[in-house]
Amino acid sequence: MLVVGHNFLALMISLIIDGAISLTRQLNNYREYENEVVSMVGRAKANAIFSGAVHLLSAGTSDFIRNYYINPLLRVYSPEQFSDILMISYSTFIQNLYGLGARRIGVISLPPTGCLPAAITLFGLGRNQCIPRLNQDAISFNNKLNNTSQILKSRLPGLKLVVFDIFQPVLDMITNPGDNGFFESRRACCGTGRLETSMLCNSRSVGTCTNATGYVFWDGFHPSEAANEVLAGNLLQQGF
Repeated sequence: MLVVGHNFLALMISLIIDGAISLTRQLNNYREYENEVVSMVGRAKANAIFSGAVHLLSAGTSDFIRNYYINPLLRVYSPEQFSDILMISYSTFIQNLYGLGARRIGVISLPPTGCLPAAITLFGLGRNQCIPRLNQDAISFNNKLNNTSQILKSRLPGLKLVVFDIFQPVLDMITNPGDNGFFESRRACCGTGRLETSMLCNSRSVGTCTNATGYVFWDGFHPSEAANEVLAGNLLQQGF
């Protein structure tokens, strides 16, 4: 969990992917931090801080791209069934976070996963274009995310839960990069721009671009800083 100031809490959650910090562990970390704040400012002020803070969650992309689509053990589930499993984890997580005092939560939807550089490389069969099947899975997931969030809001008094749609804004940057000042949307800045991510993206990565501002993607999975600035503006327009 990344904590930014006293009024903004960002939790980047991967619901069930192997190797990620478990949701239970993340909630425990949150609880430990909450206790530290209580010890510093007292229970009443701490409650006000956490209930007034904006909690930003992002989840689902790695669960599909780096887990479901490549793990044969999970292919016993259809994409719809896998989304349902993720929704159970998401719902439980939100309720637990609510139980710890969170009241203002923003959730970022899935992007067009079929257009991510790594997804095209891994699953595009050499066609070098977006994969409609993966994008449709993302749309279905996002619909479930919206419906589940509406149910949670109706059941949890005082909860302000907003789903921020990044699917269309990211797709717009990919299909019309020039409209937002970009010149490259298929290849990422890092390394070959086709697959690398995480530790494979560093100053020694061969082929890494010298200026990422013209790229929609920093690595095979994640938008560049410049693209995130565009998305941030879009989220503000959506009412963040």
